[in-house]
Amino acid sequence: MYRKLAALALLGLAASPAFAADCAATVEANDAMQFNQKSIEVPKTCKQFTVTLKHTGKLPKAAMGHNWVLAATADEAGINADGAKAGVASDYLKPGDTRVLAHTKLIGGGESATATVPVAKLKAGETYAFFCSFPGHAALMKGTLSLAK
Repeated sequence: MYRKLAALALLGLAASPAFAADCAATVEANDAMQFNQKSIEVPKTCKQFTVTLKHTGKLPKAAMGHNWVLAATADEAGINADGAKAGVASDYLKPGDTRVLAHTKLIGGGESATATVPVAKLKAGETYAFFCSFPGHAALMKGTLSLAK
């Protein structure tokens, strides 16, 4: 009896690191203005979801900087317009913009950054947009994020 319980407990411990890994994703961006992922599904069981953005290119952020921004799809154009006015010093995001659900800082080639998404802010059945807010990049650098069913 105790051996069975101990075996079950060990199996549960062995499974937990893999489970925790489901609450994160890595998105790569390059000098050709591309994300390597077009969609991300967030498990409903996650309390937080972490996105790591890796810039695999070589160009500096002033020339080819990238960030990862999450928002309601309807807010993308407004966030980009306001971000362009905010400039590079603000990572091309209007400071304090409440439409932005999560974002990384602007990074250049060889750099990485993370963003944490509070899963409680995501609504089941809704699809969110992720994009790069560097001026002009969102035309090519975008995808969707949603809660898994």
